[in-house]
Amino acid sequence: MSWIPFWPDTASNTAVTVNTLAIGLFAVSAFICLVVYALILLFAFRYRRGGSADRSHRVKKSWHWEIGWTSATLIAFLVLFVWGAGAYLWLYQPPANAGDEIYVVGKQWMWKVEHPGGQREIDALHVPLGRPIRLVLTSQDVIHSFFIPDFRIKHDVLPGQYETMWFTATKKGEFRIECTQFCGTQHAEMGGWVTVMDPADYQRWLNDQGAEPDLARQGEALFRQLGCSGCHGANSTVHAPSLAGIYGKPVQLEGGRSEIVDDRYIHDCIMLPRTERVAGYPPIMPTFAGQIGEEDVLKLVAYIKSLGNPASAAR
Repeated sequence: MSWIPFWPDTASNTAVTVNTLAIGLFAVSAFICLVVYALILLFAFRYRRGGSADRSHRVKKSWHWEIGWTSATLIAFLVLFVWGAGAYLWLYQPPANAGDEIYVVGKQWMWKVEHPGGQREIDALHVPLGRPIRLVLTSQDVIHSFFIPDFRIKHDVLPGQYETMWFTATKKGEFRIECTQFCGTQHAEMGGWVTVMDPADYQRWLNDQGAEPDLARQGEALFRQLGCSGCHGANSTVHAPSLAGIYGKPVQLEGGRSEIVDDRYIHDCIMLPRTERVAGYPPIMPTFAGQIGEEDVLKLVAYIKSLGNPASAAR
Protein backbone atom coordinates (compact mmCIF):
# COMPACT_ATOMS: atom_id res chain seq x y z
CA MET A 1 0.00 0.00 0.00
CA SER A 2 2.99 2.32 -0.47
CA TRP A 3 1.06 4.20 -3.18
CA ILE A 4 -1.40 5.47 -0.54
CA PRO A 5 0.32 8.39 1.26
CA PHE A 6 -1.37 7.93 4.65
CA TRP A 7 -1.28 4.10 4.72
CA PRO A 8 1.13 2.62 7.33
CA ASP A 9 3.78 0.14 6.27
CA THR A 10 2.68 -3.50 5.95
CA ALA A 11 5.25 -5.53 7.87
CA SER A 12 3.47 -8.63 9.21
CA ASN A 13 1.01 -11.33 8.22
CA THR A 14 -1.58 -9.81 10.56
CA ALA A 15 -1.24 -6.49 8.74
CA VAL A 16 -2.18 -8.14 5.44
CA THR A 17 -5.37 -9.57 6.97
CA VAL A 18 -6.37 -6.25 8.55
CA ASN A 19 -5.60 -4.40 5.31
CA THR A 20 -7.86 -6.70 3.31
CA LEU A 21 -10.70 -6.33 5.80
CA ALA A 22 -10.33 -2.54 5.92
CA ILE A 23 -10.34 -2.27 2.13
CA GLY A 24 -13.43 -4.49 1.95
CA LEU A 25 -15.26 -2.35 4.51
CA PHE A 26 -14.22 0.85 2.75
CA ALA A 27 -15.25 -0.48 -0.68
CA VAL A 28 -18.73 -1.59 0.47
CA SER A 29 -19.31 1.66 2.38
CA ALA A 30 -18.09 3.76 -0.54
CA PHE A 31 -20.33 1.88 -3.00
CA ILE A 32 -23.41 2.37 -0.83
CA CYS A 33 -22.62 6.06 -0.32
CA LEU A 34 -22.11 6.60 -4.04
CA VAL A 35 -25.41 4.89 -4.90
CA VAL A 36 -27.32 6.86 -2.24
CA TYR A 37 -25.88 10.23 -3.30
CA ALA A 38 -26.35 9.42 -6.98
CA LEU A 39 -30.05 8.69 -6.30
CA ILE A 40 -30.36 11.92 -4.30
CA LEU A 41 -28.95 13.93 -7.20
CA LEU A 42 -31.05 12.00 -9.73
CA PHE A 43 -34.33 12.62 -7.88
CA ALA A 44 -33.39 16.21 -7.06
CA PHE A 45 -32.87 16.90 -10.75
CA ARG A 46 -35.74 14.80 -12.14
CA TYR A 47 -38.39 16.04 -9.70
CA ARG A 48 -37.21 19.63 -9.46
CA ARG A 49 -39.82 22.39 -9.51
CA GLY A 50 -40.98 22.91 -13.05
CA GLY A 51 -39.74 19.51 -14.24
CA SER A 52 -41.73 17.37 -16.65
CA ALA A 53 -41.78 14.23 -14.46
CA ASP A 54 -45.14 12.50 -13.93
CA ARG A 55 -46.36 13.26 -10.38
CA SER A 56 -49.57 11.25 -10.50
CA HIS A 57 -50.17 8.22 -8.24
CA ARG A 58 -48.28 9.78 -5.31
CA VAL A 59 -49.57 7.19 -2.83
CA LYS A 60 -48.29 4.23 -4.82
CA LYS A 61 -45.59 2.22 -3.04
CA SER A 62 -42.67 0.28 -4.54
CA TRP A 63 -42.00 -2.16 -1.72
CA HIS A 64 -39.86 -4.48 -3.85
CA TRP A 65 -37.21 -1.76 -4.29
CA GLU A 66 -37.17 -0.87 -0.60
CA ILE A 67 -37.03 -4.49 0.56
CA GLY A 68 -34.41 -5.38 -2.05
CA TRP A 69 -32.15 -2.43 -1.19
CA THR A 70 -32.44 -2.97 2.58
CA SER A 71 -31.83 -6.72 2.28
CA ALA A 72 -28.80 -6.27 0.00
CA THR A 73 -27.09 -3.80 2.33
CA LEU A 74 -27.92 -5.92 5.38
CA ILE A 75 -26.39 -9.02 3.79
CA ALA A 76 -23.30 -7.07 2.70
CA PHE A 77 -22.63 -5.78 6.21
CA LEU A 78 -23.41 -9.15 7.80
CA VAL A 79 -20.74 -10.69 5.56
CA LEU A 80 -18.31 -7.99 6.72
CA PHE A 81 -19.28 -8.66 10.34
CA VAL A 82 -18.64 -12.40 10.06
CA TRP A 83 -15.38 -11.72 8.22
CA GLY A 84 -14.28 -9.24 10.90
CA ALA A 85 -15.25 -11.55 13.77
CA GLY A 86 -13.24 -14.37 12.22
CA ALA A 87 -10.24 -12.07 11.76
CA TYR A 88 -10.54 -10.91 15.38
CA LEU A 89 -10.52 -14.46 16.72
CA TRP A 90 -7.59 -15.33 14.46
CA LEU A 91 -5.60 -12.29 15.62
CA TYR A 92 -5.96 -13.06 19.33
CA GLN A 93 -5.67 -16.86 19.30
CA PRO A 94 -1.99 -17.72 18.72
CA PRO A 95 -1.40 -20.75 16.50
CA ALA A 96 0.14 -23.92 17.91
CA ASN A 97 3.44 -23.20 16.13
CA ALA A 98 3.86 -19.78 17.79
CA GLY A 99 6.75 -21.15 19.81
CA ASP A 100 8.62 -17.91 20.58
CA GLU A 101 6.86 -16.53 23.66
CA ILE A 102 7.88 -13.05 24.80
CA TYR A 103 6.56 -11.30 27.90
CA VAL A 104 5.66 -7.60 27.87
CA VAL A 105 4.94 -5.62 31.05
CA GLY A 106 3.47 -2.13 30.76
CA LYS A 107 4.58 0.29 33.46
CA GLN A 108 4.29 4.06 33.76
CA TRP A 109 5.78 5.00 31.38
CA MET A 110 7.72 2.23 29.64
CA TRP A 111 7.44 -1.20 28.08
CA LYS A 112 9.55 -3.86 29.82
CA VAL A 113 10.21 -6.89 27.62
CA GLU A 114 11.57 -10.27 28.75
CA HIS A 115 12.59 -13.12 26.46
CA PRO A 116 12.41 -16.78 27.56
CA GLY A 117 16.21 -16.89 27.75
CA GLY A 118 16.27 -14.11 30.35
CA GLN A 119 17.20 -11.30 27.94
CA ARG A 120 15.56 -8.01 28.90
CA GLU A 121 14.71 -4.87 26.98
CA ILE A 122 13.08 -1.55 27.80
CA ASP A 123 11.01 0.20 25.12
CA ALA A 124 12.43 -2.23 22.54
CA LEU A 125 11.47 -5.60 21.12
CA HIS A 126 13.79 -7.69 18.94
CA VAL A 127 12.13 -10.47 16.91
CA PRO A 128 13.19 -12.80 14.08
CA LEU A 129 11.89 -12.46 10.55
CA GLY A 130 9.31 -15.01 9.39
CA ARG A 131 8.80 -16.75 12.74
CA PRO A 132 5.50 -16.65 14.68
CA ILE A 133 5.85 -14.65 17.90
CA ARG A 134 3.42 -14.89 20.83
CA LEU A 135 3.25 -11.91 23.17
CA VAL A 136 1.99 -12.27 26.74
CA LEU A 137 1.03 -8.83 28.05
CA THR A 138 0.22 -7.50 31.50
CA SER A 139 0.41 -4.20 33.37
CA GLN A 140 2.17 -3.30 36.59
CA ASP A 141 -0.07 -0.33 37.42
CA VAL A 142 -2.81 1.12 35.16
CA ILE A 143 -4.44 0.22 31.84
CA HIS A 144 -2.10 0.58 28.85
CA SER A 145 -2.58 -0.41 25.22
CA PHE A 146 0.18 -2.05 23.17
CA PHE A 147 0.04 -1.00 19.52
CA ILE A 148 2.36 -1.65 16.57
CA PRO A 149 0.79 0.27 13.65
CA ASP A 150 2.87 -1.39 10.93
CA PHE A 151 1.81 -4.83 12.21
CA ARG A 152 -1.86 -3.78 12.67
CA ILE A 153 -1.96 -5.32 16.15
CA LYS A 154 -3.25 -3.60 19.27
CA HIS A 155 -4.36 -4.94 22.63
CA ASP A 156 -5.31 -3.35 25.94
CA VAL A 157 -2.85 -4.28 28.68
CA LEU A 158 -4.64 -4.69 32.01
CA PRO A 159 -3.27 -4.88 35.55
CA GLY A 160 -3.66 -8.30 37.11
CA GLN A 161 -4.54 -10.01 33.81
CA TYR A 162 -2.69 -11.74 31.00
CA GLU A 163 -3.56 -10.88 27.43
CA THR A 164 -2.06 -12.61 24.40
CA MET A 165 -1.62 -11.71 20.76
CA TRP A 166 0.67 -12.88 18.00
CA PHE A 167 2.25 -11.93 14.70
CA THR A 168 4.78 -13.06 12.13
CA ALA A 169 7.04 -10.25 10.92
CA THR A 170 7.41 -10.24 7.14
CA LYS A 171 9.74 -7.28 6.68
CA LYS A 172 13.07 -6.35 8.25
CA GLY A 173 13.53 -2.95 9.85
CA GLU A 174 12.42 -0.89 12.81
CA PHE A 175 8.74 -0.28 13.56
CA ARG A 176 7.17 1.97 16.15
CA ILE A 177 5.48 0.78 19.36
CA GLU A 178 2.78 3.07 20.79
CA CYS A 179 0.63 3.18 23.90
CA THR A 180 -2.87 4.15 22.78
CA GLN A 181 -4.55 4.24 26.19
CA PHE A 182 -4.08 7.41 28.25
CA CYS A 183 -2.07 6.24 31.26
CA GLY A 184 -0.83 9.39 33.00
CA THR A 185 1.14 12.56 32.54
CA GLN A 186 3.88 11.03 30.37
CA HIS A 187 1.58 8.88 28.25
CA ALA A 188 2.71 10.60 25.04
CA GLU A 189 6.31 9.54 25.74
CA MET A 190 5.48 5.87 26.28
CA GLY A 191 6.64 4.06 23.17
CA GLY A 192 9.47 2.07 21.68
CA TRP A 193 10.68 0.20 18.62
CA VAL A 194 10.34 -3.31 17.23
CA THR A 195 13.49 -4.47 15.45
CA VAL A 196 12.93 -7.28 12.95
CA MET A 197 16.10 -9.23 12.14
CA ASP A 198 17.18 -12.25 10.13
CA PRO A 199 16.91 -15.39 12.33
CA ALA A 200 20.71 -15.80 12.42
CA ASP A 201 21.21 -12.16 13.42
CA TYR A 202 18.48 -12.50 16.03
CA GLN A 203 20.20 -15.53 17.57
CA ARG A 204 23.48 -13.62 17.69
CA TRP A 205 21.68 -10.72 19.35
CA LEU A 206 20.27 -13.08 22.01
CA ASN A 207 23.73 -14.53 22.65
CA ASP A 208 25.28 -11.07 22.94
CA GLN A 209 22.93 -10.06 25.76
CA GLY A 210 24.96 -12.01 28.33
CA ALA A 211 24.65 -15.27 30.21
CA GLU A 212 21.80 -14.31 32.51
CA PRO A 213 19.67 -17.28 33.68
CA ASP A 214 16.56 -17.93 31.63
CA LEU A 215 13.14 -17.01 33.01
CA ALA A 216 12.43 -20.53 34.26
CA ARG A 217 15.66 -20.63 36.29
CA GLN A 218 15.01 -17.16 37.67
CA GLY A 219 11.54 -18.36 38.59
CA GLU A 220 13.00 -21.43 40.32
CA ALA A 221 15.25 -19.24 42.48
CA LEU A 222 12.31 -16.99 43.34
CA PHE A 223 10.15 -20.04 44.04
CA ARG A 224 12.60 -21.11 46.74
CA GLN A 225 13.23 -17.58 48.00
CA LEU A 226 9.51 -16.98 48.63
CA GLY A 227 9.15 -20.31 50.40
CA CYS A 228 6.88 -21.87 47.78
CA SER A 229 8.95 -25.07 47.74
CA GLY A 230 8.17 -25.57 51.41
CA CYS A 231 4.57 -26.42 50.50
CA HIS A 232 4.68 -27.46 46.84
CA GLY A 233 8.01 -29.32 46.88
CA ALA A 234 8.13 -33.10 46.40
CA ASN A 235 9.29 -33.69 49.99
CA SER A 236 6.91 -31.26 51.64
CA THR A 237 4.76 -32.43 54.55
CA VAL A 238 2.20 -29.70 53.89
CA HIS A 239 -0.99 -30.80 52.13
CA ALA A 240 -0.64 -28.67 48.96
CA PRO A 241 -1.16 -29.44 45.24
CA SER A 242 1.78 -30.78 43.26
CA LEU A 243 2.85 -28.48 40.43
CA ALA A 244 4.67 -31.10 38.36
CA GLY A 245 3.15 -31.40 34.89
CA ILE A 246 0.10 -29.36 35.85
CA TYR A 247 0.36 -26.73 33.10
CA GLY A 248 -2.25 -27.11 30.36
CA LYS A 249 -4.32 -29.64 32.29
CA PRO A 250 -7.74 -29.24 33.94
CA VAL A 251 -7.95 -28.83 37.70
CA GLN A 252 -11.03 -29.24 39.87
CA LEU A 253 -11.82 -26.26 42.10
CA GLU A 254 -13.96 -25.79 45.18
CA GLY A 255 -17.59 -25.33 44.22
CA GLY A 256 -17.51 -27.92 41.44
CA ARG A 257 -16.12 -25.87 38.58
CA SER A 258 -12.90 -26.69 36.77
CA GLU A 259 -10.23 -24.58 35.10
CA ILE A 260 -7.44 -25.19 32.63
CA VAL A 261 -4.07 -24.36 34.16
CA ASP A 262 -2.74 -21.58 31.95
CA ASP A 263 -0.77 -18.37 32.53
CA ARG A 264 -3.84 -16.53 33.81
CA TYR A 265 -4.77 -19.30 36.24
CA ILE A 266 -1.25 -19.48 37.72
CA HIS A 267 -1.17 -15.69 38.04
CA ASP A 268 -4.45 -15.65 39.97
CA CYS A 269 -3.35 -18.53 42.20
CA ILE A 270 -0.31 -16.49 43.22
CA MET A 271 -1.97 -13.11 43.58
CA LEU A 272 -5.56 -14.12 44.48
CA PRO A 273 -5.30 -17.65 45.89
CA ARG A 274 -8.70 -17.69 47.61
CA THR A 275 -10.49 -17.27 44.26
CA GLU A 276 -8.84 -20.33 42.65
CA ARG A 277 -8.75 -22.86 45.52
CA VAL A 278 -8.21 -26.45 44.42
CA ALA A 279 -10.80 -28.89 45.71
CA GLY A 280 -9.67 -30.97 48.67
CA TYR A 281 -6.97 -28.59 49.88
CA PRO A 282 -7.19 -26.19 52.85
CA PRO A 283 -7.09 -22.42 52.17
CA ILE A 284 -3.56 -21.88 53.51
CA MET A 285 -1.98 -20.35 50.40
CA PRO A 286 -0.93 -16.75 51.24
CA THR A 287 -1.51 -13.94 48.78
CA PHE A 288 1.49 -12.27 47.18
CA ALA A 289 -0.47 -9.26 45.89
CA GLY A 290 1.48 -6.13 46.74
CA GLN A 291 4.57 -8.17 47.69
CA ILE A 292 5.92 -9.08 44.25
CA GLY A 293 5.62 -7.36 40.90
CA GLU A 294 4.29 -8.66 37.60
CA GLU A 295 7.83 -9.37 36.37
CA ASP A 296 8.36 -11.76 39.28
CA VAL A 297 5.02 -13.42 38.62
CA LEU A 298 6.09 -14.02 35.01
CA LYS A 299 9.23 -15.76 36.26
CA LEU A 300 7.20 -18.01 38.56
CA VAL A 301 4.82 -18.81 35.69
CA ALA A 302 7.75 -19.71 33.44
CA TYR A 303 9.15 -22.02 36.14
CA ILE A 304 5.85 -23.79 36.77
CA LYS A 305 5.41 -24.26 33.01
CA SER A 306 8.83 -25.91 32.91
CA LEU A 307 7.81 -28.56 35.45
CA GLY A 308 6.85 -31.16 32.89
CA ASN A 309 7.34 -34.24 35.03
CA PRO A 310 7.62 -35.21 38.69
CA ALA A 311 11.37 -35.55 38.46
CA SER A 312 11.81 -31.90 37.53
CA ALA A 313 9.65 -30.80 40.45
CA ALA A 314 12.13 -32.23 42.93
CA ARG A 315 14.98 -30.00 41.76
